[in-house]
Amino acid sequence: MNNSTPITSLLTTKLLASLCGRSGWLAVIIMSITAFYFSPSTLEKINKETVENAERIIGLSFTDAKRDSMLDALNEQLNNYINLRKVNLNNAVPPAILFNPIPVDFKFNEKQKAISYSDYSKTNKPADPEDLAFYSIGKLAHLIKTKQITSTEITKFFLERLKKYGPKLHCVITLTEEHALQQAKKADEEIAAGKYKGMLHGIPFGVKDLLAVKNYKTTWGAKPYENQYIDENATVVKKLEDAGAVLIAKLSMGALAWGDVWFGGKTRNPWDTTKGSSGSSAGSAAATSAGLVPFAIGTETWGSIVSPSTVCGVSGLRPTYGRVSRTGAMALSWSMDKIGPICRNAEDLAIVFDAIKGQDGIDQTLYDFPFNYNPKIDFKKLRIGYLKKDFDKKYTFHKNDSLALETLKKLGANLTPIELPDLPVNDISFILNAEAAAAFDELTRSGKDDKMVRQIKNAWPNVFRAARFIPAVEYINANRIRYLLIQKMNELMNTVDMYVSPSWEGDNLLLTNLTGHPCVVVPDGFSEEGTPTSITFIGRLFDEGRIIAAAKAFQDATDFHLKHPLLTKIQ
Repeated sequence: MNNSTPITSLLTTKLLASLCGRSGWLAVIIMSITAFYFSPSTLEKINKETVENAERIIGLSFTDAKRDSMLDALNEQLNNYINLRKVNLNNAVPPAILFNPIPVDFKFNEKQKAISYSDYSKTNKPADPEDLAFYSIGKLAHLIKTKQITSTEITKFFLERLKKYGPKLHCVITLTEEHALQQAKKADEEIAAGKYKGMLHGIPFGVKDLLAVKNYKTTWGAKPYENQYIDENATVVKKLEDAGAVLIAKLSMGALAWGDVWFGGKTRNPWDTTKGSSGSSAGSAAATSAGLVPFAIGTETWGSIVSPSTVCGVSGLRPTYGRVSRTGAMALSWSMDKIGPICRNAEDLAIVFDAIKGQDGIDQTLYDFPFNYNPKIDFKKLRIGYLKKDFDKKYTFHKNDSLALETLKKLGANLTPIELPDLPVNDISFILNAEAAAAFDELTRSGKDDKMVRQIKNAWPNVFRAARFIPAVEYINANRIRYLLIQKMNELMNTVDMYVSPSWEGDNLLLTNLTGHPCVVVPDGFSEEGTPTSITFIGRLFDEGRIIAAAKAFQDATDFHLKHPLLTKIQ
C-alpha cells in the first residue's frame, strides 16, 4: 500500500466500530496500527468514543466528562508523536534515562589485587592435532607463548573447523578469514619480537553477530538487516584485539536476540543436532561447544548466555550490568542488555572478562571497579546460600542439581537456604518488551518486520506491536517496583557471599537480569537424552571473580566440562 493512502477517509472510527460489533476496542487497535503504515497527517482527531474504547486496553475507566476534558491533551500528544517520528532514531541512540543497578548504601570494593591463574606450564602440543579443538584458553596460550604453535597455525586450524562443521550446525553467519589471518600474522610477529601481550595473544575467537565489525556485515540474525554494514568496531572487539586475540567469525544469533532461529535457519546443538542450541547467543555456545572456536562472546537480556551455555555444555558468564561496554552492540533493552564470554571452562571466563571489562568513554552506563580473581577459594570461609524451594521442586535438572549440591558440600560449602524477594517479578517483565519495541520502532512502523522469519504470536514482530500499547505510566511504575527489588536483593546479598540456583527453575533468571547481578553457569551432568544440564552461581554486584573461582572449584571436582560432543555424528 502507498503510505499516503487516506485510509481514515475510507474507514472512519465509527465504521470500524460497527464492523467490529461490540468489540469496539478492536477498532482502536486497528486505528493505532494504521498509524504505523499510513501517513500520520491523515489520522482523524481522537474523540470520546476512541478514549472509552482505549480505556479497556489499559484497564481503566473514566467518566464521560473526564474523557471530554482529555481530548485536547490527547490530540496534542498525538501530534507530538507524529512530529517525533520524523526524527531519525537508529538503534545506536540510547534513551537519556539510564538504569542504575546500585542499591542504597552499597559498599564498593575499590582494591585491585593481582590476578592469579592456574599453572599451565606442563601443557604440551598434543600428538593428535584434533585435540587442540578442545584445549582451554590457558593451554592454548602456553603453546603459543612457548612457540610450540603459532597463532597463524591455530587460526587456520579453527577456520577449517568452522568451514567443515559451521554449515551443519548453522552457527556461522560470516567468516572473517582475511582479517583473521592478518591479525594472526601480526600476533606471530609481535610474539617473535618478544612483545607478548598476555594469555589472549594469538587466540582465535568468535562474536555474536550483534557486535559491529568494520568491513563485515552485522546482521543481528534478522532478514531485514541481512546486508547491514556498520562502520565501526564494537568496543568489546577492540579490547579483545588490543589484547592480541584474533577474530575469526561472526556467529549466529536468534533474530534480534530471541531464540536460535535466524534468517539462515535454526542453530543446532552439537550434542543433538535434531535440537536447537537455544538462544539467543546460539552460535556462540554451539561453536564453542563443538570446538570451532576457543571462546566466543555472547549477550544476555533474559537468559541468552545462561540458556545456550546450558544446553551446549559450556561455561558462561553474565557480568554485572554496567561492567562491559555495549558500544557497537545491537540494543534490545538498554536497562537489561549485558555482554559476556562463553568458554570451555570457568577460568577461561576470567581470562576473557579481564580483557573486555571497563569503561570506553562512550557507554555512559559503565562502572569502573576492580576485578579480583584467584582460583584458590575456601568454601568453608564463605557464606553460600541456595534456593531451597526451587531445588526441592520436581524439574528437568533436579537429579543432576541435587548431586551438584552434594559436591559443593563435599568441597566444604555450608549451604544456607534463602528465598528471593517476594515481588511480582514476572509482572514487570514487560519492561524488556517496552524497551525492545522502542529500539525497533522503525522496523515496526515501516512494516519491514514482515520479513522476519518467525511470525508466530510469541515472536518479536507481534511482541513489538503489542508493546506499543504499554502505557508510559505503567512502564515507569514497573521500574519503581524494580527499584524496590534492587534494595531487597541487596539486603539478601548482605547475608551471603554468593548463592547457587537451578539455571532455569523459578524466578531467579529473570529477577537477577532485572537487578543486574552477575552469574556463572557451568555444566553439572547430562539429561536422559544425552544433552548437558547446568547449575548457576549468583554473585554480589561486581563480584564476578568469586563466583568464577567457585565454579572452577566445582569443575575441578567434576569432569562434565571436559566432555565434548562427537562431531562425527553431525549430519
